[in-house]
This record gives sequence, structure tokens and C-alpha cells, in this order.
Amino acid sequence: MLPSQRALFDLPREVAFLNAASWSPLPLAAQAAGVRGVLRKGRPWLIDQAFADAQYERARRAAARLIGAQAHDVALTPSVAYGVATAAKGTVIATGARVLVLQDDHASPTLAWMARAAPDGFALEVVPRPSDGDWTAAILEAIARRGAAPVAFASLPSVHWVDGAVIDLDPIASQLRAHGAGLLVDATQSAGVLSLDVAAVDPDFVAFPTYKWLLGPYARAFLFVAKRRQGMVPLEQTSHGRRAVRADAPVYLAETDYVDGARRFDMAERDHFVSLEMASIGMELVADWGSAAIAARLAALSGRLTAGLRGADLPVTMLAARLRAPHIVSLSFPAGIAPGLVAELAAEQIFVARRLGRLRISPHVYNDESDIDRCVETLSRVLRTGQGRAPG
Repeated sequence: MLPSQRALFDLPREVAFLNAASWSPLPLAAQAAGVRGVLRKGRPWLIDQAFADAQYERARRAAARLIGAQAHDVALTPSVAYGVATAAKGTVIATGARVLVLQDDHASPTLAWMARAAPDGFALEVVPRPSDGDWTAAILEAIARRGAAPVAFASLPSVHWVDGAVIDLDPIASQLRAHGAGLLVDATQSAGVLSLDVAAVDPDFVAFPTYKWLLGPYARAFLFVAKRRQGMVPLEQTSHGRRAVRADAPVYLAETDYVDGARRFDMAERDHFVSLEMASIGMELVADWGSAAIAARLAALSGRLTAGLRGADLPVTMLAARLRAPHIVSLSFPAGIAPGLVAELAAEQIFVARRLGRLRISPHVYNDESDIDRCVETLSRVLRTGQGRAPG
């Protein structure tokens, strides 16, 4: 089994950071790359002309590798919301048709469709949270529901950010294709941990950032665009998205046809000399470990956590292991979560997150068994002694 990678991070022994689903610490190698990038920007006359293109393509290749894609099918973007906006701009939804999103899903894959629904005349259908926690079954039922308007598109996460539930994309994608509908996958909470092969699933779009599970910085994200969608008009109009628009050429707007592939969707101002290499380093580390090894490691930590919580007989409930991702454990409190609970745990150097009335615990490869045991012990003590009641 993949051992803890704590030594690769600036993570003090007394800190149990169990909040990768919010953001991750940077590996030491990525921190060093960030310092190099700042110094590089400080002396821009020393930057080789070929350096920028090399950085774009390194990051593009690293992102493509994580989802089984080809590099020319991946665009450089600043966020998942940017990628969703790109997809929404280029997707025609028939009047009266349905676009599916999930209840309580994150703003990024939801709000662009919400904003477009009324002006474009389609129905935004919010799939309600299933009582049994099985999002996959609920989505399949919504797609096939008799008497409903035709489904034209679904904008879905691969893992629900609140409860950690896994959405099985294979049968969903198959059902959507059977209805002639498109699919956007928000892989924010799964890229690098759960296997996603775009050749097998065949989504129209996949968007994911680097600042969580991919151990990278903010404002670096990627958008996979299936070949059938690559004729869309980009969100931004850029020189690098055209065949021959160059400041060093005799004619500036020499050829304004779009370039082939997904590069036309690259964001403007993509010359991020500070953070692009940082993003590449994190993604390359994750790819080298492999999603299977990472998932097995995190499943072991999560299994230790859930077993410890059940053994402590705490007043919490959680999704069954078959329904949730191996790297996110979301605890529900029948009597409601104490408002000061997260702050009380943080005071003891245990860092988790509160999300929509739940306590979300999300370990990564820098965690070890000691972190899990401390979390169980401290959470048990805090809940039993009635701490965490003060406003948090």
C-alpha cells in the first residue's frame, strides 16, 4: 500500500489536516517552484521565448494524463466555473428541454445553467437529494422519467462535495447518450483519486482544478472538451486561440480562424510563470502514485476513521461505504451540528470543514494513521463533554 507522503510536505507532526476537499497544502517541490516563478517574473528579460509554450504543454499533458485524455483535447482555464461557462456558452439547449443538476451541488456546475434557463427557455431540473444516499439511482430515474420533457444536458459532479457520495458516471453517461443528451462532469472532488477515463465514459466536458486533491495552487484548472464539441466559440477571444495572430509578425491579424483542438478554449493571460509549474508538479506527483494506489490508501484511512467513530458510539450518521468516495467522510448529526465544533477541533490542531450542516473529513496522502486516531479521540471527547457549543 502507498505509505504516507507526509515527508514531502511542510506539515508539522502536531497538525492533523483532514480538509483536502477544501484545499490541500502544497508539496515542498511545488513551493520551491513557486519561489522560482516569482524570481523569474522579477527578471523577465531572462525568460527564454520558448519557456511559456513549454509550461503550457507540460501542464496540459499532466492534466490529460489524469483523465485518460489527449493533451490537444484539454484547455487551460482559471477555474471550474470558467470551464462550465465555456460549455454553457457553446451548448444549444432546445426550448422546453431539461437540464439536470443536483440538489445542494456546488455553485460552479450549477449557476451557469440556472442563469441561462429562463432566457433560453429550457427547464432546470434539480434532482432532489435521495433519502437512501444513492445519487446514481436518483439521476437515472430523473433521466428516464416518463411524461417528462426530454433531457438535453446534465451538469453533474463525480463526487458530491457535501456528503462525499460517488456518482457512477458510466450508466449515467450511457443513458444520457441514449436520449441524445450531453454531459459535463465536475471532477473537482475526484480527479487524481478516482479513476476517470474519458474514452470509456465519453463525456462532452470534464472540468477540474488543482488546489484540492491535485496538490496545486489556486486559479489553475482544466477543461476537457470532446472532439464533437471543439467547434464551439470560446468564452474569450484570444490571439493564441487563432491560427496566426502574432505581435512579432509583419501582419498582426494574419489568419483569424480558430486553432484546432481544445487550445482555442485556453484562457486569456495564460502566462502564469509562478503557478503553472506548481500545478504541473502536483499533478505529476499524483499521476505517478496512481489513482488506484491513492484510493486504496485513503480508503484505509477513511475505514479506520469510520470504524473508530462507530466504536465510540457517537451520535452521528454517515453514508454506507458502497455509496461514498474513499476519501471523504461526511458526518450528519441527528440533533444538529454544534456551532463551535469545527473551531474546537481546530484549537486542537485538527482541521476539518462544516458543509451544509455536516462535518466533512477528507484525508489525503500526507495524512497517516496517527492523524485519524487523534481525530476520533478528540471528536469523541468534544462531543461527549458538550464542547463545541459556543458560536463558531
